[in-house]
Amino acid sequence: MRLNIQQPTANSQQPTDGSHAEAGFSLGSNLGDRLAFLSGAGDALAAVPGARLAAQSPVYETEPVGVKDEHRALKYLNAVVVVAAPLDARAWLAALSRIETALGRVRGPDRYAPRTIDVDLLYCGDEWIDRGGLSVPHPRWAQRRFVVQPLADVRPALRLPGAPGTVAAILATLEDPASDLRLFAAEW
Repeated sequence: MRLNIQQPTANSQQPTDGSHAEAGFSLGSNLGDRLAFLSGAGDALAAVPGARLAAQSPVYETEPVGVKDEHRALKYLNAVVVVAAPLDARAWLAALSRIETALGRVRGPDRYAPRTIDVDLLYCGDEWIDRGGLSVPHPRWAQRRFVVQPLADVRPALRLPGAPGTVAAILATLEDPASDLRLFAAEW
């Protein structure tokens, strides 16, 4: 899938010490060629100037959460991608909006409507932000097995800012059944 995405400019907020913060992204799709949309989003994240793909989880198929009854049959594909890049959370947020738009994401009043792609910033280095429409780490990451399982696959020992334990420890505490996840693709 070829995308034309405007990349962050030199004016984007970036670490001033030349460091590359690791950022984790949750990818989800339940419309169209779901795997192609995940792949396109992963490629776009890795194509950000200065970025390097650090890890990519397997892809899981999951039941939709919070959707209207008429959308219950539209199962999601979910994965996590980890990228190292000289961007902070605000710069990533702007890039994510461009990536989702390029991949056909249409936003409407129903926040749980089916979508070609959903890309959420899970974490960005050790940033802890909750202001101006940005919450990092993602406020509900630890409650969602479809996020925690793929994150645990690639970063089990990671402890996000404010988290009570490592990703693997949080996965072990989740009460929702693992049967809600089905391995779709080990590699993609």
